[in-house]
Amino acid sequence: MDSVPLWVLVVALGICLLMSAFFSSSETGMMSLNRYKLRHQAEEGNARAKRVLQLLKRPDRLLGTILLGNNFVNIAATSISTIIGIRLLGDLGVLLSTIILTVLVLIFSEVAPKTYAALHPQQIAFPASGVLSFLVKLLYPLVVLINGVVLLILRPLGVRTISSQEDGVTNEEMKSIVLSASQSISPERQEMLIGVLELEDIYVEEAMVPRNDLEGVDLNDDWEEIFKQIMQSRYGRLPAYRDNLEHVEGMLHVRDVMDGLLDKSLNKEGLIRVLRPCVFVPEGTLLRTQLVNFKQQKARSGLVVDEYGDIQGLITLEDILGYIVGDLVHEGDEKNAPEIVHREERKYEVEGGMSLRQVNRELGLKLPLDGPNTLSGLIIETLGNFPTPGTEIELEGCRVRVIDFADGVVELAEVEVLVDLEDEL
Repeated sequence: MDSVPLWVLVVALGICLLMSAFFSSSETGMMSLNRYKLRHQAEEGNARAKRVLQLLKRPDRLLGTILLGNNFVNIAATSISTIIGIRLLGDLGVLLSTIILTVLVLIFSEVAPKTYAALHPQQIAFPASGVLSFLVKLLYPLVVLINGVVLLILRPLGVRTISSQEDGVTNEEMKSIVLSASQSISPERQEMLIGVLELEDIYVEEAMVPRNDLEGVDLNDDWEEIFKQIMQSRYGRLPAYRDNLEHVEGMLHVRDVMDGLLDKSLNKEGLIRVLRPCVFVPEGTLLRTQLVNFKQQKARSGLVVDEYGDIQGLITLEDILGYIVGDLVHEGDEKNAPEIVHREERKYEVEGGMSLRQVNRELGLKLPLDGPNTLSGLIIETLGNFPTPGTEIELEGCRVRVIDFADGVVELAEVEVLVDLEDEL
């Protein structure tokens, strides 16, 4: 090495540092990529994304190649810097070259490239994938040998293979992904995505119109009374029954008889002829499942029944979609959907019929979802008896005061939010 010019050694040292920076940034860039975005790009036909995915299928070979190359150039850089130090300063140069090289490698070959790669993984990983693919093939026998030794070392720890194994993403993890993407997803789209994911957790009884609130047509009434009920109804679909809902005979779609109602040519017999068969939905059916069932059955509503076949309420397609896009105004009635009214700082008026899941979402609370489905039900269950207007109770993260109570139901309550959940995080 004494015959090698000093400037050649300096250039070689610089090349080693650059190669070390390449391997360090490639490792961080490859491992920091968003796998879902990468897979989408590959499906769209991006050749570099496909190449990166292929490399990541065997992370043992990829990391083995990167570490082999990185260690080789770092050791070469150490040897070259030692020779330079001895030539310039003798024995003292060994110590100084070690110190200087450590600083150069740490800053320019480790921290700086890895930091940039962590912030911009795609800009590093995509261009580097071509070189890495070539090196993986070139160094394949050596890498396989090294990985075999590593596997033997890890076998006592229960490791049988070091191939890539992608874990599935749970529903809660998907929600966290959506919530963490606040900078790239608008609040409206974020809420819709969360609503779609919540269809996996919500049962029809949480979204249905309860039996006590159902409007229907009693076919045993006089025609004048039936005509009046239909014309004054807030809904476009009404269960038709005799005496009570346990004797339901079909669903009346008002649009099917609208012409006859307007020109008053319709009678009870004509109405009975246009009744549609009822769709029955078992309690405990997930909203996601029922959405698919409605599509298969080409239906838009169904009567929810318990294990004994007793009707508990009515679930409609609009009720399900309301969990995705927010409250929908039911046909012709702007005041039908339960709502939250912001009265003053941290105080809201909430209709008792609103679902606890929706209250939690709108107010950022964590009211329990394993019991009653509505705010009214939670208040009554917590008290153990029927409240009177003015009754106050403490729930998790809020104080609730009953404003209006009638017919065994809390119709309106004031909710004061006591905890700012964002400040707790």
